[in-house]
Amino acid sequence: MPAAATAVPAAAVELSVPTPLPVLGRDVAVPLVTGGEVTYAALDYAASAPALQRVWDDVAAYAPSYGSVHRGAGYLSQLSTDLFENARRTVAGFLGCRADDQLVFTRSTTDSLNLLAAALPDGCEVFVFETEHHAALLPWQGAGRVTVLDAPDSPARAVASLERALTDRDPHGPALVCVTGASNVTGELWPVRELAAAAHAHGARIVLDAAQLAPHRAVSVRELDVDWVAFSGHKLYAPFGSGVLAGRADWLREAGPYLAGGGASRTVTRRADGGVDVEWHETAARHEAGSPNVIGAYAIASACEALTEAGFEALAAREDALVRAVREGLADVPEVRFLSLFGDGAPRVGVLSFVVDGWNSSHFAAALSAEYGIGVRDGLFCAHPLVRRLLGGDTGGAGECGAPETGALNAIRVSFGAGTPEEHVARFVRAVRELVRHGARWTYRTVEGRCVPDAPATNGPSGA
Repeated sequence: MPAAATAVPAAAVELSVPTPLPVLGRDVAVPLVTGGEVTYAALDYAASAPALQRVWDDVAAYAPSYGSVHRGAGYLSQLSTDLFENARRTVAGFLGCRADDQLVFTRSTTDSLNLLAAALPDGCEVFVFETEHHAALLPWQGAGRVTVLDAPDSPARAVASLERALTDRDPHGPALVCVTGASNVTGELWPVRELAAAAHAHGARIVLDAAQLAPHRAVSVRELDVDWVAFSGHKLYAPFGSGVLAGRADWLREAGPYLAGGGASRTVTRRADGGVDVEWHETAARHEAGSPNVIGAYAIASACEALTEAGFEALAAREDALVRAVREGLADVPEVRFLSLFGDGAPRVGVLSFVVDGWNSSHFAAALSAEYGIGVRDGLFCAHPLVRRLLGGDTGGAGECGAPETGALNAIRVSFGAGTPEEHVARFVRAVRELVRHGARWTYRTVEGRCVPDAPATNGPSGA
């Protein structure tokens, strides 16, 4: 392994930032292959953030009163119905929704965008950048015409690219633009308000994938002037299997139910010929068939309240300090290369992806976990075209996240948020520097496409 890294400067890891918000798992101890235990450093927030303690406590307090919703006559059913619908109002307020917007509870961002794809009017053309997470890139593939735009190298070029594509579309029918608010690969913030203005100027609508944005920055449907917004609870410190699609009601009201069943139907009657006629709800219930995830919805509402009370300005300032600590702490390690679309100085949330010269990314991530108790992610991050573009790979090739056959087309992602302690970031910086300079202290092997540490009995000195 190359040995160019020097001792870490103290200033690179010593921070003075507000106290992190309490989260579950903050005191979990994990074993190290080299012996002993260490408190787990969860630095994979971009995949799933730990639950806020506040969210867990709120859910635990409600759980004994759990009941069926909407049609139950009993006290607990009525209480649960009120809690569920109040959660809807809380989340709508968190998102700055317009008075006539609908907010549908779903399972996730992926589910939300697939719901919107199913509600597209006939002849709708979708415009999406190749930089999107698969949850935002793939749902439209069977929904009609899809125009995939190349990755831009600046926010201004993103807007210009979209404007050209919208100007050139023919015929001028309904159109939808789908864009992320913050990249799940680079963390960079996208020019959502400007893209929304471009879309509307050309008669198109826009949906914002806020899965990576909402946990880190305030999101307002009205201020950003987007038509819909989608996000997941499990990235917003509320991992109980719920998500949100909020925005314009007309396309949702005119489309058939996303799922057919109880709750979505207002009345069902038999016809003389033996069939059935169904009158579907025109409210959000139209797309919420079946017993809803009341606890998931309540957890999202609790997280929204907790983040609002903490203040996004303070949370963002703290995150910016953590991002600087990582970048400055590794600035003199030439083997580490951070990935970026818009440049190293672009505004971003707490998500950073990088590669390390001379290392397989799966091996590096495994060593961080096994030898330092640090959880990061490696692979293509369900954004294959973007990662391959950033690494100069073949955008048409196939590959699985973390699979060894993709070779250098794997990256490592570190991500953090409101619950990340300073020590976890400092440990990460120190670990990266030590691994680059000295190599892994353990031997590893590939099992089903993943690097895993050898059992103690077979362990020996490790090379790169």
